[in-house]
Amino acid sequence: MGRARSDGGTLPSGRGSRRMDIAGVREALHRQPFEPFNIRLADGRSLPVPHPDFVALTPRRVIVGAEDDSWSVIEPLLIVSLDSMPTRPKGGDGSRKKPKP
Repeated sequence: MGRARSDGGTLPSGRGSRRMDIAGVREALHRQPFEPFNIRLADGRSLPVPHPDFVALTPRRVIVGAEDDSWSVIEPLLIVSLDSMPTRPKGGDGSRKKPKP
């Protein structure tokens, strides 16, 4: 795959497509600079990873925390893809306000 896209395309990898295993998740977590991503699962769920602190890895499981303090334990074989998250422009919601004269 190519470079990451801000429109939710698949995350890039140096060679071929991204590995859908614990090593692939670890690679995405350690990317510099970090790029937020979603873990898409075989059952259709998508788990957002806005920061590396939201994920814990064990030798056989991926644990993903959510902003509401809930969490999910994931079997790596169920990971379908790692997708980039659309990014909002820094400093707000992207809308521009014209200064008043």
